[in-house]
Amino acid sequence: MSTTAQTPATTPTTTDPLRRTSRAAGIFYLITFVSMPTLALYQGIRGQADFVLGAGSDTGVLWAALSEVVVAIAGVGTAVVLFPVARRVSETAALGFVASRVLEAGGILLGVVAVLTLVTLRHDVAGTADADGPSLVTAGHTLSAVYDNAFLLSQSLAPAINALCLGYVMYRSGLVPRILPTLGLIGAPLLLAADVAILFGLLDRGAAIAALAAAPIAVWEFSLGVYLTVKGFRPAAVAALPPAGSAR
Repeated sequence: MSTTAQTPATTPTTTDPLRRTSRAAGIFYLITFVSMPTLALYQGIRGQADFVLGAGSDTGVLWAALSEVVVAIAGVGTAVVLFPVARRVSETAALGFVASRVLEAGGILLGVVAVLTLVTLRHDVAGTADADGPSLVTAGHTLSAVYDNAFLLSQSLAPAINALCLGYVMYRSGLVPRILPTLGLIGAPLLLAADVAILFGLLDRGAAIAALAAAPIAVWEFSLGVYLTVKGFRPAAVAALPPAGSAR
């Protein structure tokens, strides 16, 4: 009597086909938070009128500039990685998210250029025989103002637009728990209102209410980054997406 070897039945495992996409997007989002210490590091420029003349160290300023370059790249990375998924929910919102991220990165790099120009003046002009102290101080204030305004438009205003575009996609699709995009959709108008008030001089940049207005967006972006990195898109929502290549 012959026996037939029995092989245990195996159940195929199902995996999220977009897991790599969600993980990459989450990591990019978390990388954008490396710029959190930037404002403190830039106090050498903002708090010392004679920084351009050689006062204080510029090491922290250079590290802050480097971190902002990383943030600009990572910000664009979030849009590039998420675009194929977002366009399956809303092509308009997906394109808006990409455009906003690119403009945000451009503004960040403009601010970095202003800072590096100030450091160059400090190294190459200050202390030379031809240096004009008052003119250098004026130039330093001008470049500092360029950075402040670039920051307002790029790292404060643009995240509100990002939240409206991507928050809509995530809320409509259910790819992540809806409480997360709700934070972004609530926080966006608050941050927009604060930025407009700052732009027209109705609110000081350092006011506590300005920081409170930015908090929901910061929580939205950080929690989204953590969720996408650890959990990924919700499988049921992924299954309900239109086929790849289709757009709404």
